[in-house]
Amino acid sequence: MSALSTTVLGVAEHASGSSSTLLTNLAILVLSGFVGYAVISKVPNTLHTPLMSGTNAIHGIVVLGGLLLLATGDDLGTGTTIILFAALVFGAINVIGGFVVTDRMLEMFKAKPEPKKAAGDDEKGGK
Repeated sequence: MSALSTTVLGVAEHASGSSSTLLTNLAILVLSGFVGYAVISKVPNTLHTPLMSGTNAIHGIVVLGGLLLLATGDDLGTGTTIILFAALVFGAINVIGGFVVTDRMLEMFKAKPEPKKAAGDDEKGGK
C-alpha cells in the first residue's frame, strides 16, 4: 500500500463517524474554490503580482495556526497528522516564495548604478 492510499484511508476512517460534516466541509471547499477563482480572475495583470505577494505573506498566519494545531492536538490520527504536516510544509514554501517574489519586485524599482569610467578616459571617447 502506498503512503498516499494509507493517508486517504486514515482520513476516511477518522471522518467516517460524521459523514455529513465531511460532506459539508467538502462542499464549502469546492464553493470557496469557485469564489476564489471568480475574484482573482477579475484582477488586472498589473495588480496580480502585488496581490499574490501580500496573500502569500498573510498565509504565514495559517502556518502558525497549523503549528499550534499540530502541537496541541491530542486526538489527531496518523493520517490527519501526515496531512497537517504536508500542509505546513507547503504553506511554509508558499510564505517564503511570497517574500522572494516581493523582493524581486522591489529590486525592479531601484535605481541602477552608473557605470564607472576608467582613469584616462575623457568625455569624448578617449581619442
